[in-house]
Amino acid sequence: MSMAVAGMIAGMALGFAGYFGGFGAFLLVAALGAVGFVGGRLLDGDLEPGEFSRLLRPRDRDRDRHGR
Repeated sequence: MSMAVAGMIAGMALGFAGYFGGFGAFLLVAALGAVGFVGGRLLDGDLEPGEFSRLLRPRDRDRDRHGR
């Protein structure tokens, strides 16, 4: 399945959730979709747990700027 088809299916699911369940259902479906996407990437090996945790940590701008 191409990424365009997967995106279309996800958009339709969000649209149905928003229409029939309201904004709260829309947010719930979007959040669970994001969790499922990250979990799938971790299981496929496309994303390492260390890479994901690095995204969540705040950066020290001076350390990143000087490479230390």
